[in-house]
Amino acid sequence: MDVNAYLKRINYDGPLAVSAETLRELQLAHLRAVPFENLSIHAHEPIVLDDDALFTKIVERRRGGFCYEVNGLFAALLRALGFDVTMLSAEVARANGGFSEPFDHMVLMVELEQHWLVDVGFGDSFLEPLLIDTTSEQVQGEQAFRIVPDDGYLVVLRRDGEEWKPQYRFTTEPHEFVDYEEMCRYHQTSPQSHFTQNRICSRMTPDGRITLSGMRFIVSSKGGRQERLLASEKEYEEILREQFGINSAHE
Repeated sequence: MDVNAYLKRINYDGPLAVSAETLRELQLAHLRAVPFENLSIHAHEPIVLDDDALFTKIVERRRGGFCYEVNGLFAALLRALGFDVTMLSAEVARANGGFSEPFDHMVLMVELEQHWLVDVGFGDSFLEPLLIDTTSEQVQGEQAFRIVPDDGYLVVLRRDGEEWKPQYRFTTEPHEFVDYEEMCRYHQTSPQSHFTQNRICSRMTPDGRITLSGMRFIVSSKGGRQERLLASEKEYEEILREQFGINSAHE
């Protein structure tokens, strides 16, 4: 892997020592630079879970990806820098209760003096790594999270007002790319997958998030939320290029 090219892609020029602080800064840089997006699916571009293919797409072509892609390649970067990284299977919380299938989401565990949960592929979630070895509340700006055990799983909870709502649950069993391939195919091809139903491209900003959801462009910040409906595919492509640095899903 060309580590320098990857670090340039995420605009990172900070410390590279194997530490919790470096891990934190790398996750933040990645979230700011690399969008969470599923445009390949709608462009009928096969997604290949392989370090070289993902490097070509995300670093060289300056694209983003969904969880298997961005977390998978981020794991490779962290390993190249000397971090101890494990790919984990996660199951996403459903709105009506319960959780999705195993391997529905990929997250990462990094072992330093303690164990950290790392995720650059879940859209609007925790911005900095979460400590796995505690059930205490972990505050990040105006957000708060907890990781609690439940029936053999660890559940990521996010505070919503007075409630704690689950985002996903995971186990610490190690996995490889091949273990995610079936669910990756499902999300690329099944009409039931939310990834085939709508185009999404979303990226963290210094004070919030920008998102293309279908033909809606949404800007969220501390000052509030603005949304507008785009008038044409040409305007959609302009937003992709100007706000996300993506010329086309085919390039």
